[in-house]
Amino acid sequence: MKKLIDTIKNIYKIEELRNKIGNTLLFLLVYRLGSFVVLPGVNPAALDALKQQTSDGILGLLNMFSGGAFSNASIFALGIMPYISASIVVQLLTIAVPYFQKMQKEGESGRKKMNQITRYLTVAITALQAPSYLANLNNQIGTNAISGGSTFFWVSSTLILIAGTMFIMWLGERITDRGIGNGISLIIMVGIIAELPGALVGEFGSRIAQEGGGTVMFLIELILLLFVVILSILLVQGVRRVPVQVAKRIQGNTQIGGTRQYIPLRVNAAGVMPIIFAQAIMFIPITLAGFSGADSLQGFVATFSNFTGFWYNFTFAVMIIVFTYFYTAIAVNPKNMAEEMKRSGGFVPGVKPGLPTAEFIDTIMSRITLPGAVFLAFVAIMPALAMLFGVTNKFAQFYGGTSLLILVGVVLDTLQQIESHLLMRQYDGLMKSGRIKGRATSSPVSMQS
Repeated sequence: MKKLIDTIKNIYKIEELRNKIGNTLLFLLVYRLGSFVVLPGVNPAALDALKQQTSDGILGLLNMFSGGAFSNASIFALGIMPYISASIVVQLLTIAVPYFQKMQKEGESGRKKMNQITRYLTVAITALQAPSYLANLNNQIGTNAISGGSTFFWVSSTLILIAGTMFIMWLGERITDRGIGNGISLIIMVGIIAELPGALVGEFGSRIAQEGGGTVMFLIELILLLFVVILSILLVQGVRRVPVQVAKRIQGNTQIGGTRQYIPLRVNAAGVMPIIFAQAIMFIPITLAGFSGADSLQGFVATFSNFTGFWYNFTFAVMIIVFTYFYTAIAVNPKNMAEEMKRSGGFVPGVKPGLPTAEFIDTIMSRITLPGAVFLAFVAIMPALAMLFGVTNKFAQFYGGTSLLILVGVVLDTLQQIESHLLMRQYDGLMKSGRIKGRATSSPVSMQS
């Protein structure tokens, strides 16, 4: 406790850090208040059906990412997901389209162009999603609960939803510039945390109910949740050290400056990016269906809107494994590593410098990425497994999956930035045992920066 109090005092002494944290909290407060501002013309008292629709399933997950704004018919109902989807599309284009590859190599000017394209694409995606959301809203609460449900309502509400998403994006950028941590990631994290108290209360109520297992079962669930959190921390950080006998065979040894070192490779070099990619794609079927309830869907859309279904989770896991390799290829450049080693006079014993070293590193990365990808996929589908054992839908979301990994990753990144400010001013860090290690890669939504 004394360590915590001293750390808070040290944070307060650093004016720049104090202002950054204050700005971050202020911007996040604005976002949370906006999530309760209902669309003009919608009767807030008639939203019970919409809240029931988003209480479970994939719509419940989508509602969690928006911090409850989706079920509140808020001006922020579509949240930040359209921007994330746009960011993913642009990131994919940098791999497949030479024009975007050229922009990526132009430095700061190229990044500005790509960010501008991402914004325009965000507007386009939101403009497609907004009418679907409004159609579902109309089906759930009825025309009578929408005063003046005319063409004007549809046009004005679509424009408001677009403006709401763009405002959230702007808030995220302001947090990144003037606050602490990555703004968009913090906005997602706050939305997820906002759902945690209700999930805990709901789970506790279900356990103390008849044949629910009682308080003992609830405590067991909390212990298991703590275990999953620890696993997620290890997964997000990436395995930095492996046993020596494995390191020699897998990572190779280098001779730099006369001292033996290990090539800095990670089992999880992609961080939480793959699960963000895959989750955004898994939202597509329900979006195309107009955010309809799963009961009214059939065929392909129904199959891939069933959050606990086999094919949904199987496809989700496979995509995570594929995207892990995809983003690892972006985050780790064997050619650059080989060139850096060559310039430093380093080499891998038994491997020629240059292209052979790059091929060696690429082969090793392909091998060590597989267990990290499989582990990431397993953590991602754990909420569905938890639900099969009777855990309520909302609480099950914190047993792994996108929500928990984002929480862990964002918290570690933010604490790492705070610790960096403390260490720069000669203050003690947040941890006695060593520096906090953030994610292996950039934020899931700052791919162009």
